[in-house]
Amino acid sequence: MKVLHLSSERTWRGGEQQIAYLIEESIKQGVECFVACRKGSAFEEHCEKKGIPFFALGFRNELDFKTASRIKKICKEQQIDIVHMHSSHSHAMAVWSNLLGNNVKFVLSRRVDFPMKDNFLSRFKFNHSCISRIVCVSHKIEEVMRKDLKNPNVCVTVHSGIDIKRFEHSENKGILHKEYNLPENCRIVANISAIAPHKDYYTFVDTVAELAKELENVHYFVIGEGGERENIENYIQEKGLEKVITLTGFRNDIPMLMQEIDVFLMTSETEGLGTTILDAFANHVPVVSTNAGGIPESVKHEKTGLLANVRDSDALAKEVKRVLESIELQKELTQNAYEWLLEGFVKEKTAEKTIRIYKEILV
Repeated sequence: MKVLHLSSERTWRGGEQQIAYLIEESIKQGVECFVACRKGSAFEEHCEKKGIPFFALGFRNELDFKTASRIKKICKEQQIDIVHMHSSHSHAMAVWSNLLGNNVKFVLSRRVDFPMKDNFLSRFKFNHSCISRIVCVSHKIEEVMRKDLKNPNVCVTVHSGIDIKRFEHSENKGILHKEYNLPENCRIVANISAIAPHKDYYTFVDTVAELAKELENVHYFVIGEGGERENIENYIQEKGLEKVITLTGFRNDIPMLMQEIDVFLMTSETEGLGTTILDAFANHVPVVSTNAGGIPESVKHEKTGLLANVRDSDALAKEVKRVLESIELQKELTQNAYEWLLEGFVKEKTAEKTIRIYKEILV
């Protein structure tokens, strides 16, 4: 079986990591993988480093027929069986390549929990007959997608999975405590994600404002970078919380930092699944989160974590306080979460289920 993965993004975020995991596990299971990625992108660098056969293409916009033509040519030359699309631009390129005569099978991954755009191009792309399956990373996304499709049965859910081996050598070295001069007994509440609008860091700040009224010796971290950073920094200053909330920027030592976190707090408004929650599970870090999108599929309230409604900072603060004040609750949640993780949210399981879909559509 030969699969061509399309990765059109310039940067490396959660979606790109999932593609990398899928390729890694697919190769182990005997699938021959190729990648068509954006020239000069982080994924091109990844392919070079890992020795994955790749083709650097333009992916300039959704009407880049030159890239679509190249995809058709690659499929013919490499005798590709399946093209797996992983983003909006790659989705468009694959459909155009089909219109140009590329008659392989097509699979689309969907990682966001909002409906398709209400325009002709989106309706055309998503409902095109060349697409054999739309693989959604959560049941919530599948539910949303089915409403907009002429043939909703092309949708299937395969949860994203993480690499638990990534954390096997992690240990708490007090990196954040040392770097930011925190007392040894200071507890840490943190979120690790891009500072983007849908992550709703305003609610994170509002939650901290409530907690700061009652709890002492707790510091709050926003670990990540993004376009909303300046707005969030201004909001922190407005709330007078600059002494208790720190924005670290992007970090490449996440496995070590995870061990230092006492509560992982996610306040997203929308979320496909939330793979950083899975990272917290792997590190036995208790999770408090909003019930946005596919999050409740991993965070089972009172079992694998604690949930509150979107933008409900009072409820989120209450749940964080519960966790910080109960060692028994911490142990119960983290043990259940780790077992739940191993059952269905590891990269090996994700690849097995995806390859099963490949085989189904090739019959």
